[in-house]
Amino acid sequence: MIGRRAGSSQLFLRTISALVMAPVALAAVWLGGAYLAALTLAAAAVMAWEWARLCGGGALGRIGAGVTGMVTLAVLGAAFHGVAAGIILALLGAIGVWAIARREARREAGWLAAGVLWVGLPCVLLLWLAEGAEGRDLLLWIFAVVWATDIGAYLVGRWLGGPRLAPRWSPRKTWAGLVGGIVFAASAGWIVSHLLAAAPVLPLVSVSAGLAIIGQFGDLAESVAKRRFGVKDSSALIPGHGGLLDRLDGLLAVIPSVALLSLIGGGSVLEWR
Repeated sequence: MIGRRAGSSQLFLRTISALVMAPVALAAVWLGGAYLAALTLAAAAVMAWEWARLCGGGALGRIGAGVTGMVTLAVLGAAFHGVAAGIILALLGAIGVWAIARREARREAGWLAAGVLWVGLPCVLLLWLAEGAEGRDLLLWIFAVVWATDIGAYLVGRWLGGPRLAPRWSPRKTWAGLVGGIVFAASAGWIVSHLLAAAPVLPLVSVSAGLAIIGQFGDLAESVAKRRFGVKDSSALIPGHGGLLDRLDGLLAVIPSVALLSLIGGGSVLEWR
């Protein structure tokens, strides 16, 4: 009985948090421009701060402040000077953080440097994806897929349970949850394809299902880091979710994947035939 009450309370907190956060994200995507850049910058700074504290055992420190600063600088570079500037600043920032941490004999030097790229590059690429003619629709589709994946994995995983997906990394994730996330994401792709008359159904549904897998493994990647440093959540900023990094880890994996698909396909995924 106590476990059920705790689960219901957790679900209630997650729902309230999502109802508060989702409209803010959707409004920024819809308005675009400075609004989207400002929200992306704020989210990037918070996630970089969380990553640095995660690696530092709860303390930020000078190098942790450097991680936050370099991620912020990379997003600012992308906002004012384009994607190339943002990528270069993120790469230089990661190298600089690694070099300083190594000089100070920090065992987590590689993790700190990886955080600059893990957080910085997706935020830079998000601003790049938003620049296209279908940028708004593309971001709305990405958000729909990631949110549908999270919802499907959570609900189906809790309902069916079953074998664990990766018990060494994340003991609560199940194969049923993975399948649920894929089905929900594919459904989101199907809905979007009908809402956007120009979007073909089969390619978008297929890509949406594939991104669900990538998103869930992005979640697992953060779980590996949290287990490595003995941390349950990246912070306690969001009731029911932990930190912003815990909420957006799937998105951090999906955005670079969509950017790569756009480069390979020579245009927006929404235009694929």
